[in-house]
Amino acid sequence: MVKVRTFNIKHVNESLREEIQQKIDNLNKPKGSLGRLESLAMQVCLIQQTPSPNLAYPCHLLLGGDHGIEREGVSVSPREVTWQQMINFTKGGGGVNMFCRQHGFNLRIVDVGVDYDLSHYPDILNRKIARGTKNFLYEPAMNEIEYEQALSVGIDLVDDCKEKGCRLLSIGEMGIANTSPSSIWMHLFTGIPLEECIGAGAGLNTEGIRHKYEVLRKAVEKYKRNAMNDEPIHYFGGFEMVTAIGAMLRAAELHLIILIDGFIMTACALAACHLYPQAKDYMIFTHCGDEGGHKRMLDALNAEPLLQLGLRLGEGTGALCAFPIVDSAVRMMNEMNNFDNANITRYF
Repeated sequence: MVKVRTFNIKHVNESLREEIQQKIDNLNKPKGSLGRLESLAMQVCLIQQTPSPNLAYPCHLLLGGDHGIEREGVSVSPREVTWQQMINFTKGGGGVNMFCRQHGFNLRIVDVGVDYDLSHYPDILNRKIARGTKNFLYEPAMNEIEYEQALSVGIDLVDDCKEKGCRLLSIGEMGIANTSPSSIWMHLFTGIPLEECIGAGAGLNTEGIRHKYEVLRKAVEKYKRNAMNDEPIHYFGGFEMVTAIGAMLRAAELHLIILIDGFIMTACALAACHLYPQAKDYMIFTHCGDEGGHKRMLDALNAEPLLQLGLRLGEGTGALCAFPIVDSAVRMMNEMNNFDNANITRYF
């Protein structure tokens, strides 16, 4: 029996809430007039336990891994796209590269399970556990040892970011067919019918979506195990997804702000909160995409996303696009004058 790492995650300390609220209300504006920025500022301040937060050294983890279930034709894209895109990221040509440059994020490209030898690319961190997961239609995607390895990679990546001064983390993924395990996690952890959890992924047509549903339905019917513990995570998940869960839980343990991207990363957040519900306090849900079921999964988490741009690229691009909104909330706390200093009569 493998001993899986446990996390000491606590709900954010609420003792500063009144002080933070007073600071927000005393900024030279009508009370509540900056809307969502005010509640976002409150969340960030409570995470960092200060009325003067900062977003130093933001880091973006781009995690790559392949999936055995891809062999069943559940994705319109073949698995070689995973390694091809990973190489493309090293050349700065991906959407994730553009947004990281735009917003000043430190990008870390990590191979945790790509079915290709990427060891000759020094800009890709080699944390490969295996060359893709197994096909969960016939057997567990990973064993418990691999599960623990993937969690540990996520922990180590976050520890390294934290040592360099990181206060905010975003996570993206590259893994053909990873909407399939995401849909199954959504079904098992929320009780939403499986058919309502499945969408087009990278672009399946109606017939393709029906085929995907039949494959996943058979896999779930064969599973017939306990969905209340962590077993569904390693039975169906990808290495990049479990690494993301380890990163999210470690970031919450360290009181870092976590930006949650689209469907796959929301599924990882759902799994993380399944294990540690209090981890949600540290998560900012940034985007609701077009993937079938994403809004319903966000609703199940009682999460209100910042954006709805129709994105379905993955890579963490929705989180990166939302960063300026979080930055605005923090700048509001640190740069906006208050009524007393500005000699303005309170007008609320």
